[in-house]
Amino acid sequence: MKVVTIVGARPQFIKAAAVSRVIRAEYGDRISEVLVHTGQHYDENMSQVFFEELDIPQPDYNLGIAGGHHGEMTGQMLAAIERVLEGERPDWVLVYGDTNSTLAGALSAIKLHIPVAHVEAGLRSFNMRMPEEVNRILTDRVSSLLFCPTPTAVKNLKAEGVVNGVHNVGDVMYDAALYYRDRAKETSDILNRLSLREREFALATCHRAENTDDPIRLREICLGLSDVGSSLPVVFPIHPRTRKLIEENGLLQSLLQIQVIDPIPFFDMIALEQAAKLILTDSGGVQKEAFFYGVPCITMRDETEWVETIESGANQLVGANRDRIKMAARQVIPVIRTGSATQVYGTGKAALSILTHLVNPGAE
Repeated sequence: MKVVTIVGARPQFIKAAAVSRVIRAEYGDRISEVLVHTGQHYDENMSQVFFEELDIPQPDYNLGIAGGHHGEMTGQMLAAIERVLEGERPDWVLVYGDTNSTLAGALSAIKLHIPVAHVEAGLRSFNMRMPEEVNRILTDRVSSLLFCPTPTAVKNLKAEGVVNGVHNVGDVMYDAALYYRDRAKETSDILNRLSLREREFALATCHRAENTDDPIRLREICLGLSDVGSSLPVVFPIHPRTRKLIEENGLLQSLLQIQVIDPIPFFDMIALEQAAKLILTDSGGVQKEAFFYGVPCITMRDETEWVETIESGANQLVGANRDRIKMAARQVIPVIRTGSATQVYGTGKAALSILTHLVNPGAE
């Protein structure tokens, strides 16, 4: 069996790495995987070291498609992926999450009558203004196998009339969190480099277009982070696009109390997440990693797909509101994690379950 895996952003590589490892360990004689990187998110930290850290080979194809508007980018990806699929003729196309690369991979495959398997199926923010929401809904509609990370995702699909090929396999991000957590602690020296002490700093990230492209929301977030920084050191690894928009909106001065740093390698990020007292983010992946590592999280969005983190009390939704960010940070309490607390996201064997169903699609 040949599987073409299509990814376009660093978080997707981390998820795909969990599945690729199991392919090599358990299915090496039955599954041949071809890895395609669309190039959607250029990341200077995605060097050879990045792939060595993840323990996966470099992509077989790098399409180098980045920048431009959503339609332009997706269209270019459609054409390029189609050429790859026509040459490879795989049995399955495997896509992850909700990026333009996800949608382009799914549409390219289905137009060539190649079945699609979608990892992280069934997630919903119920906000159709988000491009990610459109991507995930359309991808779910054309997928033959829908691998859900939680029971909530299964319910979302059922409410939309989608029940065939739906499987609750758990979250591959939890697989990755378990696999990398100790390795990151052992190999990263970022706490020393930044002169940080465990549980004595906050970690912040901000990259979503709904926040960065709206000057009012971006200002509220910057001022909110600055307020937190007045009483607790804040480390802010900043995406180049976010930095550019902060500078264009004259907000750099508001971050003088914040330790703003360039994007960091994967292991350094995992080490900071585990050591932080508090995480402030608009990233879905970082929300979950905070949950997995037992670190309180404040999510600077109006909604989240990962409702389980909210229901547990480990995560707070505050929107892009300075006062709510400041108040939530003041009221944050340590997360009490029990052995079963993360079971809503599976047992760390999502990748194995995905491949079991991929090899035998009719299995329950």
